[in-house]
Amino acid sequence: MPSQFSTFTTEELLKKLKKQKTMILIQAIVVILMIILAVFSTIEKGISFQTFLPLFFAPMLFVMQFEAKKIKKELTSRK
Repeated sequence: MPSQFSTFTTEELLKKLKKQKTMILIQAIVVILMIILAVFSTIEKGISFQTFLPLFFAPMLFVMQFEAKKIKKELTSRK
């Protein structure tokens, strides 16, 4: 079964991988800031929606990392 990235050229995959790494970094920074905000918010006001907000965004970070690994795997299979 061909992967979803088999239709892309090597150059397109390299661009996509670079973009994916940048997005992972941005997402990680946002999640860390959300965790810090949630901790301070919980200390000040108690448990609220902001306490659980990072839990909704953290899985997206893991999906993006998994996607980047699949792109790397496709690139290594072409070499």
